[in-house]
Amino acid sequence: MATPSPTPSGPVGVVRVLTSADAAFVGTHGRVLAEAYGLETLSRCIPDQPHGIHDEESERRAEPKIVALAEDMVRDGARAIVISCAADPALALVRRAVPVPVVGAGSAAAGVALGLGTRVGVIGITEGAPPAVRSLLGERFVGAERPEGVRRTTDLLEPEGRRVTVESAERLVAAGADVLLLACTGLTTIGIGPELRERFGVPVVDAVLAAGLLASFV
Repeated sequence: MATPSPTPSGPVGVVRVLTSADAAFVGTHGRVLAEAYGLETLSRCIPDQPHGIHDEESERRAEPKIVALAEDMVRDGARAIVISCAADPALALVRRAVPVPVVGAGSAAAGVALGLGTRVGVIGITEGAPPAVRSLLGERFVGAERPEGVRRTTDLLEPEGRRVTVESAERLVAAGADVLLLACTGLTTIGIGPELRERFGVPVVDAVLAAGLLASFV
């Protein structure tokens, strides 16, 4: 069945790739976008992935769920879709499946970072920067850091999550980064961007906020 066109005044659909039964938690990124840009948002999460996307296998499992969820959101009136994951999982698939603009948090963050500096340091939860981020940064990529002990987005919620993230940022700035890119949307959840900006005096690009910035043009 064809997906109907959205209403012009509909919300921005925010796809969370971390499963939770806590509606307030699922809505965290949507509230960030509402506060930053005045966007009406509709937040939902994919099923059966309590640790989100953290490797190739978890991304592969998530892709059809993301497409199905985006289609449901458009049927419910979403005028745009934000995939709230810096790996941009299923981005091309969703763009083919729905008749509305679809924004991936990773590529959005890379685009914003390129507008802010010439040496971009990336903080994420995988070895190296996500491919969606790395390919766009090109020669302006200065390096990537995974905070010590962090392997999944849920690790950032642990008591040590903020400390090890600050240490990663410190190493990147010491290596010459003049922009920090937060390549895990779990870093949005813990709200660490302002702290890093204040500590190190460089622009800090939050992937969720970058995606919302682009969605605000829709």
